[in-house]
Amino acid sequence: MQPAKGYAATDSQAPLAPFTFARRDLGAHDVQIEILFCGVCHSDVHQVRNEWGGSTFPMVPGHEIVGRITAVGAQVNTFSVGELAGVGCMVDTCRSCPNCKQGLEQYCETHISFTYNSTEQDRVTRTYGGYSNQIVVDQHYVLRVSDKLDLAGVAPLLCAGITTYSPLRQWQAGPGSRVGVVGLGGLGHMAVKLAAAMGAEVTVLSTSPGKEADARALGAHRFVVTKDAAALKEVRTYFDLIINTVAANMDLNPYMNLLRLDGTMVMVGLPPEAPQIGIFPLVGQRRRLAGSHIGGIRETQEMLDFCAEHGLTSDVEVIPISQINEAYDRLVNGDVKYRFVIDMATL
Repeated sequence: MQPAKGYAATDSQAPLAPFTFARRDLGAHDVQIEILFCGVCHSDVHQVRNEWGGSTFPMVPGHEIVGRITAVGAQVNTFSVGELAGVGCMVDTCRSCPNCKQGLEQYCETHISFTYNSTEQDRVTRTYGGYSNQIVVDQHYVLRVSDKLDLAGVAPLLCAGITTYSPLRQWQAGPGSRVGVVGLGGLGHMAVKLAAAMGAEVTVLSTSPGKEADARALGAHRFVVTKDAAALKEVRTYFDLIINTVAANMDLNPYMNLLRLDGTMVMVGLPPEAPQIGIFPLVGQRRRLAGSHIGGIRETQEMLDFCAEHGLTSDVEVIPISQINEAYDRLVNGDVKYRFVIDMATL
């Protein structure tokens, strides 16, 4: 076992604090990565505070990892020491179920080994995340990172980027399509950037008029204040696709009425309560309400390559690890544009 250090929560009420633990020794198919930056996802807060239930402690959060490879196993043939690399929300899956075989590991039917607060495929060995100095991951779940982009801005692409890229690709956003984005936070700002880069017409749907300038700066073509009944009426039956990034409870029915015939609203935020949906908005225009969950390894690499080609990164505020507890409170209050990223050199 290899000694490692990081920040961990020891229970759901405790602040994150320095923590020492062990990473597994480098296996034949493993890649060891020195972590340079790690993004802070709202799901980190949910899990550290056990707001979803099922949290296990001590917990080292972090699944938006960018770093440099420091060692590779004897049978690693896709990565070399010194290269930049990334690790996202999962570090292993069963690899044998139908979904894994299709490259859709995020929908593994057997067991996903999430990057933290999870277990390896043996269902026993705990996983610890990226709020740490290093990580050891099987090469299949390691991603290539371009040196053309700001690495701090790349880190959130491993979650916020792929979470929004995957439904945009699945529902074929591009030239001629009209995409609405509900919410302009960590996920929403990436949905805007990606959809615009794909060539879609992008509209931000927000309750906050003050976000219009930011939305347009990010690439949005239109901005609709959803509290304005007249403005909302103008985009009734307008969108082919709506990406809903909001993680709070909300009435989805007004948004369903904004979809065209065969339009789809895709949920990527995770509200704590099940939404209530009227059947008439669905059947009247053959609309769909769908969900989407991160992306497989192949699609995540495609997303990173797309971002490198188009010069896209997340808008970030880089913090030292000592400010992580303050960052959690600010994140809950929406006080960040648009993603915190930890400089792991401060560990």
